[in-house]
Amino acid sequence: MTAAIETRGLTKRFGRTTAVDDLSFSVPAGCVTGFVGPNGAGKSTTLRLILGLDRPDAGDALVHGARYAAFRSPLREAGALLDGAGFHPGRRARDHLLWLARSNDLPRRRVAEVLELVGLARVARRRVGGFSLGMRQRLGLAAALLGDPPVLLLDEPVNGLDPDGIVWIRGFLRSLAAEGRAVLVSSHLMSELEGTADRLVVIGRGRLIAETGVPELLAAAADGRVRLRTPRPAEVMNVLADAGATVTSDGADELTVSGLDTPQIAELAAARGLPLHELSPRRATLEEAFMRLTRDAVELREGSQ
Repeated sequence: MTAAIETRGLTKRFGRTTAVDDLSFSVPAGCVTGFVGPNGAGKSTTLRLILGLDRPDAGDALVHGARYAAFRSPLREAGALLDGAGFHPGRRARDHLLWLARSNDLPRRRVAEVLELVGLARVARRRVGGFSLGMRQRLGLAAALLGDPPVLLLDEPVNGLDPDGIVWIRGFLRSLAAEGRAVLVSSHLMSELEGTADRLVVIGRGRLIAETGVPELLAAAADGRVRLRTPRPAEVMNVLADAGATVTSDGADELTVSGLDTPQIAELAAARGLPLHELSPRRATLEEAFMRLTRDAVELREGSQ
């Protein structure tokens, strides 16, 4: 089955700088794929290469098995949000979308539909120059959806959104994936991707670091650690340490344990009559997992400056 988006040995140089280095990954339909990496990792350049805005020095970038530039009506194949500021300030939001629709032979009714989808129907006749950054992001998303495409590429889509807007877009992206679309989201906000992405493509210095499911990545980052709460932390710590565990204190009554699983900890505490108010496997955050994966890429870049 052909991937919705696929890169094969993608390479792009700017002078002596290699922005994207032999990069290969795929984006399947029906899920949200987070595209992440440290600043300067090559994320934006990769998106531009996929959309034909830059020409690769080697390799290829395909959307449904073809180059994006080959599509006669590209907005019907893939929609993109790359720059929320890329609008003429004197043009009304509705007119901007009408111009895009006309350029791709899309029906005028689609303009009203996408404005309603992104919550801009009431300001459709306002000039974009008066829009907030969050409103511009919504307009950019409307443009990406204009052709009802099966593929979406979104660069920092939550940028400028207020908390309600962030909650809205997280649910919206999930709904788009549930419709069977491929959604590729570039972001540096790991906390937002943790509640949205099914998979991650992680890059550093233009190279692939990992291509994995979010649950698998979080499980690996947790390292089998267990979190517990007890009103007698010192006694519990001593008992578990005597059993060979590594125990650290995270607060007045919280401990993190490595080397023993939850049943073993529960049995040891029960045998000594020590109360446990909470006992659960420690869940790593996506931020922690990301930092572990990209540590070498960040350290090398900082050391070379």
